[in-house]
Amino acid sequence: MNKSITVSELTASLSRGENVQLVDVRSAGEYAAGHVPQAINIPLEQVEARLGDFAGSQVAILCQSGTRAGMACEILRSHHNDLLLVEGGTSAWMNAGLPIFQSSSSAWSLERQVRAIAGILVLIGTVLSIAVAPGWVFLAMFVGLGLAFAGITNICGMALLLAKLPWNRPNSNSLKPQGCEVRS
Repeated sequence: MNKSITVSELTASLSRGENVQLVDVRSAGEYAAGHVPQAINIPLEQVEARLGDFAGSQVAILCQSGTRAGMACEILRSHHNDLLLVEGGTSAWMNAGLPIFQSSSSAWSLERQVRAIAGILVLIGTVLSIAVAPGWVFLAMFVGLGLAFAGITNICGMALLLAKLPWNRPNSNSLKPQGCEVRS
């Protein structure tokens, strides 16, 4: 069972100057779209390979809502004694009206954009293949092939294209801390 902490308890600990390391286990794109100040990004799939990066006496683990953070706590349980699962994750932090840092101008992570567009294209291809012409099924098949290729090779053509769009580029305002923009 993971020891948990609420956002209000966490902010109180941080304001008292307690040594709490904040670790966000979401993808890099999700982290860039908005993260808790002071949190470092160690995506869930990298947790085991980066055990040495969990250096604080207390480590508070968070993700978007808590699911992946719970999985990270399970992985880290035998390697770290004082883990805290942040209840509700970044969503709870934002719902409490607390500021977040944002290093991309998009509110949606790149991964989320890929999932949404792929889903829409598959839906369009299947609906058009039923309603207009059977050949439209190839659109759905092409997207499925692209997703399978991305899963096998870890190279996503759609993500590479989407990353070039203006809303997915890093903010250029250098006056903000760490090149990030505060969003509340």
